[in-house]
Amino acid sequence: MALSAVTSAWTKLPLQYLLEETDTFVTIAELVTSRGLITDVSGSKVLALARALSDHPRFHALSITDNPGGNAMLSSDTMGTDLLYRGQEVIIHLSCKDWNRNALESRCWSLASEGFRNVLALSGDYPVTGFHGQAAPVFDTDSMGLLKLLTEMQGGKFFPGAVVSNYKRQEREVMPQYFKLAKKIQTGARFIINQIGYDARKMDELLKYMAMHRLNVPVIANVFVLSAPAARYFHAGKIPGVTVTDDLLAVVEKQAASPDKGKAFLLEFAAKQCAIARGLGYRGMYLGGHLKLDDYERILRILDGFAPNDWREFAREIRFSQPNEFYYFEEDSQSGLSSSEVNRGYLESKQHPPAAPLRYKANRLVHNLAFEEGSAGFRAGKALYQIIERSPTLTRVAHAAEHAVKIAAFDCRDCGDCSLPEIAYLCPESQCAKNQRNGPCGGTHDGMCEVGTKECIWARAYDRLKPYGEEERMLDGPVIYKNGALRGASAWANAFLDRDHRGKKTSSS
Repeated sequence: MALSAVTSAWTKLPLQYLLEETDTFVTIAELVTSRGLITDVSGSKVLALARALSDHPRFHALSITDNPGGNAMLSSDTMGTDLLYRGQEVIIHLSCKDWNRNALESRCWSLASEGFRNVLALSGDYPVTGFHGQAAPVFDTDSMGLLKLLTEMQGGKFFPGAVVSNYKRQEREVMPQYFKLAKKIQTGARFIINQIGYDARKMDELLKYMAMHRLNVPVIANVFVLSAPAARYFHAGKIPGVTVTDDLLAVVEKQAASPDKGKAFLLEFAAKQCAIARGLGYRGMYLGGHLKLDDYERILRILDGFAPNDWREFAREIRFSQPNEFYYFEEDSQSGLSSSEVNRGYLESKQHPPAAPLRYKANRLVHNLAFEEGSAGFRAGKALYQIIERSPTLTRVAHAAEHAVKIAAFDCRDCGDCSLPEIAYLCPESQCAKNQRNGPCGGTHDGMCEVGTKECIWARAYDRLKPYGEEERMLDGPVIYKNGALRGASAWANAFLDRDHRGKKTSSS
């Protein structure tokens, strides 16, 4: 390698400095690791591309995935270590699907010791395959719990980031994503990368929403460079949370009939998305896709050739929204983007929401009478369980009765550390494939879970809370960590006797 290349690699500035201390529009490339050894053919190809991008003066950081799509892949820090030695800024993805909190803590110590500072905290995609069958997911915690871990350990060694997915069709999906975004930033996220999407109005909405609600962290636009196979894959819903609409797929298929299979068009399409991001005020672009070095350079050349205001026309062109998609802001008729006026229909719906389900009303009443801390019922329950726990026989009988009631009412799985009150009396153990206790993951489509045929419990919780005007506070409160030591014990006893996560506020606040 030429000396100039070595010098350029070793003089790259830290990502944190670029995002927090400069107005540089950063360029980040996402690298998907391979299956098998890094010395295998596929691993060697990815490493060669990574080294070429590391030597390239236009790329400020390289971002390395963690078992994307739920598939087993080479660990991100295997390739990341090589890049660190070359002076490259690296973002390591860290997801919760394959690690419990002890393993996550151990991995964070390892990453910090090896010199990795930029970590993207993710809940992760549900596993889809594995060695001799599908692997069991872990999800001992979620992206919120991981962010809290990253910010608390090692005295600020990490520069943690997070993801937001606002390319959703339904209000009950979009708004919880925004609420969770706010909580992620409150918990310690220092930069945000948005999910893959192809709608400039939603790109604009994200920045306007954050500005309105004073969520002041840098945001990087996710630009995945489509190909015909990738567009078909996304359109089929194979990657949770990523949508390619019928209209966009039709455009890609039309271009795929050309001699270059649409490559020139799609690289220019990606460059236009980058121009839109820069024009809107994003702090950088995050380039993903199955690309070669020449493809990256071609996108950069096209981007450099645009006039300063060309992005406004591109923003009208790249508006592939879903049917009846919810937007937080009214449309600006001049730009086709977001105005500063909040969606009038949304505001009206807050004033006149549909009635809450009768079953939920009953659960609220029982909770307020018997389980609300400070109520007469809570004091009586506390006194009762202090007596019950003096007798092993009474303890077993009371627990069996409680479990029978809760199985019928909530499909209870007897975790012993109940989060029903935080999720509008919906059980995350039985009704959420990822056991998300701190807000929704980004994998929903049309309000449905990415796994199976259930509705997302956080979308359902939003619907239940809105009639009471409580939906905007649905994620208020401390980050929740389920205590595994309580499994199989009485959740009522643990609540009344301050043994569950609500009674351990000092360890989870």
